[in-house]
Amino acid sequence: MKPFLGVERSLTGRRWLGPGEEAMRLAEAIAQATGLPLAVCGVLASRGVSAHLAEGWLSPRLRELLPDPRSLRDVKQAAERLIAAVTRGERIAIFADYDVDGAASAALLIDWLRAMGLDATLYVPDRIDEGYGPNAPAMAGLARTHDLIVCVDAGTLSHEAIAAAQGADVIVLDHHLGGETLPPALAVVNPNRQDEDGALSHLCAAAVVFLVLVEAGRQLRAAGRAGPDLMGMLDLVALATVADVAPLVGVNRAFVRQGLSVMARRARPGLVALCDTARLDRAPTAYHLGYVLGPRINAGGRVGTADLGARLLATADPSEAAAIAERLEALNEERRAIESAVREEALAQAEARGLDAPLVWAAGEGWHPGVVGIVASRLKEAANRPAVVIGLDGGEGKGSGRSAAGIDLGAAVHRLAAEGLLLKGGGHPMAAGLTVAREKLESAMERLSELLARQGADRLGAADLRLSGLLAPAAATPELVEMLEQAGPYGAGAPAPRFAFADCRIHFSRQVGSDHLKIGFSDGTGPRLEAIAFNAATGPLGAALSAHAGARFHLAGRLEINDWGGRRRVELRLEDAAPAAS
Repeated sequence: MKPFLGVERSLTGRRWLGPGEEAMRLAEAIAQATGLPLAVCGVLASRGVSAHLAEGWLSPRLRELLPDPRSLRDVKQAAERLIAAVTRGERIAIFADYDVDGAASAALLIDWLRAMGLDATLYVPDRIDEGYGPNAPAMAGLARTHDLIVCVDAGTLSHEAIAAAQGADVIVLDHHLGGETLPPALAVVNPNRQDEDGALSHLCAAAVVFLVLVEAGRQLRAAGRAGPDLMGMLDLVALATVADVAPLVGVNRAFVRQGLSVMARRARPGLVALCDTARLDRAPTAYHLGYVLGPRINAGGRVGTADLGARLLATADPSEAAAIAERLEALNEERRAIESAVREEALAQAEARGLDAPLVWAAGEGWHPGVVGIVASRLKEAANRPAVVIGLDGGEGKGSGRSAAGIDLGAAVHRLAAEGLLLKGGGHPMAAGLTVAREKLESAMERLSELLARQGADRLGAADLRLSGLLAPAAATPELVEMLEQAGPYGAGAPAPRFAFADCRIHFSRQVGSDHLKIGFSDGTGPRLEAIAFNAATGPLGAALSAHAGARFHLAGRLEINDWGGRRRVELRLEDAAPAAS
């Protein structure tokens, strides 16, 4: 494909690619039929949305997109057992994973049960002492004092642990890749079970929990009983969907859109406190869920007390919410410092092995298990390859992996575990966790690299910058940005539109904060536009734009509305630039 604006290699080393001719023709046809701005129509065209579907895409309705819960196996049984537990006033425990998806899933159930008159016990395993998923001692302990245990965002591969829950029924509500056999649970609701058709494989665990509660509501209505308002709980589903990097397709789009609307009402004390602590002075967007709120909720499970995130999301007490949010803020700062040290070591190690291998990996003594997943994401971004980072402690290592688009890392890790090269391992296409014996580390990573190469990981090139089209600074109005937001939400599987601004003059450039670059630019025919490039002031982007000496540049990035100081204006989140031909 011909590079966009002729940019074969930008200041950050990327080739720019624009929309293809077919997509451009479709965008023009949508614009003619609907009267929408061409930039918005370009986004619709890139998603394969035709003119007659444009209205439905811009206003996704959950009622139309929500799948029948009973299309998933065991949903009916799971809902029946929950209702029976409520009716009989049973003792219920929720065993949740320590990440955002697990916390949101647990909070969903706690909310629902509380509305039905029951308080549930929350159990979140310690990442370091217990590791991921149900373990036999914890499950046996819960079974001695509870009638029903619901495992959320975990449990599909926990055969031994669930078998240890003698005397209690167990329900698993999960989305991680399943094995050939299921654990001995009363119900296992998981769109990634081997006997499912995969139509709902894009759901996160909180979405699976939501579908079970939809089915429970249906059964309650059939019995002449009222259930809680589920629409008011969609803030949790939206948060989990984005933070767990679930693809924003199908019903996930509606979950996030509706959930953001719920969140804007500031009705959940935990999220209100978290937004206030993070100094978020506007209604959250999908970006904020993934990069502002999500990391703070995760911080408890990474470097602090594992159940803080779930407790924050579930509490109805504003004072308790404020205290937990402050604690998570402090833990997030601690997490950043730990992550920075591990990232530096891991990147040096991975570079020494070569960033062009099918698998980019690093392992280090004492690396904190709570940050290896984040560091794996950084390695993946640097190399555009699947990445695994492992912290070694004693005779074994615990690691986390992140994948590149089109490569199913979870399936490869699952196979590695089945072959006996891992003590434990599983996940989904874009992320995985594993435990490996120290003496098998090298052979396991060699085999994983081989499995990923078979999927084409060794043929991935440097990440191109894909652009939605060309804009003039004068066209970047608040109204256009609002319409672009309506074509979202954006995230995994639905990248935010990026636009190029051609042949622009830099009017000013200055460093702000620790390493951010602020510039003002124009194309000479209209008003100036301001841009900010995060963590770029001392890199090649910042160096070239700061020393522009009157040279002109093509600039590229995402448009946002900046409400700082009560003044509403459009700002470009600058991601790349290239010298314009003289």
